[in-house]
Amino acid sequence: MSKAARLKAASVKITHHIGGLRTTIPAQMAVAGPPLGTQLGQLGINIATYVKDFNLRTSIFREGVPLPTRTTVNPDRSYNLVIHHPTATYFLKQAAGVKRGAQYPGREVTGYITRKHLYEIAVVKSQDPPLQMEDLQEICRLLIDSANSLGIKVVDKIDPVEYQQFLEERKEIVKQQKDDLQAAKEAKLLRTA
Repeated sequence: MSKAARLKAASVKITHHIGGLRTTIPAQMAVAGPPLGTQLGQLGINIATYVKDFNLRTSIFREGVPLPTRTTVNPDRSYNLVIHHPTATYFLKQAAGVKRGAQYPGREVTGYITRKHLYEIAVVKSQDPPLQMEDLQEICRLLIDSANSLGIKVVDKIDPVEYQQFLEERKEIVKQQKDDLQAAKEAKLLRTA
């Protein structure tokens, strides 16, 4: 075997699967079912060990918290699993105390958070591998943009009593929006039937 052939064979052995797998999986709730199982099966990963490994490593999080994951596959079908902190939208919704974002972003306010909350979220998110080299101020800007798209306003100070009253009013608005959506779906079903 020539030297060039040996070098070529060596380079083939070290290649990783390009791109890998990028998913968001709820903590402690990975199952070998269709959404995750089919993606892992295409990459040739042992699904049962992956699910067991993921559920064990996410046992420190509350069940159901969405966790972005990055999985790279080695040539011997082993994998490297990197689990990031929960998504920014999850943190922002938790800090604002809301369950869903705005139906019409920019036109309605779903909640408020303070700059201190935003800074604390930015500190946590700065530990994720994609954002480790980013400046904390830039991460705060990204979080403000995400908050605006969710309808969450960033303010300096929040009065707890007024905010609780705002959230109660917001629940009524969300209920009305859900009723309107349900009525629109039923009307569409009647037209197509």
